Amino acid sequence: MGRYRCAMDLLVTTEWLAANLDQPGLVVLDASAHLPSAGRDALAEFGDAHIPGARFLALGNLTDPGSEVPAAFPTDAQVSARLASLGVKAGDSIVLYDDSAIRSSCRAWLILTLAGWRKVAVLDGRLAKWRAEGRPVETGSAPVEAAGAFTLDGSRDRVRSKEQMLANLATRAEQVVDARDAGRFTGETEDTVHGLPGGHIPGARNLFFGDLLHPDGSFRSAGDIAAAFRTAGIDPAAPLVASCGSGMTASVVLFAHRLLGHDQGALYDGSWSEWGADPATPKETGAAR
Repeated sequence: MGRYRCAMDLLVTTEWLAANLDQPGLVVLDASAHLPSAGRDALAEFGDAHIPGARFLALGNLTDPGSEVPAAFPTDAQVSARLASLGVKAGDSIVLYDDSAIRSSCRAWLILTLAGWRKVAVLDGRLAKWRAEGRPVETGSAPVEAAGAFTLDGSRDRVRSKEQMLANLATRAEQVVDARDAGRFTGETEDTVHGLPGGHIPGARNLFFGDLLHPDGSFRSAGDIAAAFRTAGIDPAAPLVASCGSGMTASVVLFAHRLLGHDQGALYDGSWSEWGADPATPKETGAAR
């Protein structure tokens, strides 16, 4: 399904998807989500153009409203209900794609993976590559027959709370990698996305998620990804936890980490939207040290 020796089932090409669109048991989900400042409507854009047969995941509202964490990870019950409403059956293979500058399909991949879905991949190059190659798109939104209910039993042992991140400051048991741009990480610019000053968790290293991608949004080679981790001062073979603004682009770092064959990466669910908003949490500015 993919082009990475260590993780052949994680990343699929446009060529592969075009050849397998009609395969029974294969479901394509549009996982587009956008920052508010983008001024974009993911559902409306899905209606304008989507990969034939794709269904709209509505990732933007797939969060746990019962949690105090901003944009909190959804529960397994929420995930299973959403998938069933889209006609996804237990055991189906899912390919996720997006048309988002923040590569939101990686967030969807992490949600499904941690909920226990075993056969899930991301389309390399997003919808933009599909369209640039002249491949067909559909308009509108065809009705979908809901599937029967099923139960997911995933694990949240790779999702970190603020309390766990505070404890990690003392132990340094996990490396902390921040996926935001350098300006927000160092505090040179404000985090206007969340209305907060810039800065970072003490001891964090900065690996901007965009450095893992080609200009067209496709992922760089495994060698280039590994080099980006090392340049940021991160050992991908050692335990790490990824953070960003609200858990979206940190998922891109974790997906790239998985492409290298590592599965010990965790997500700080609240990320800077939680940490930066709490006056009691310690913060650093400037370059990583």
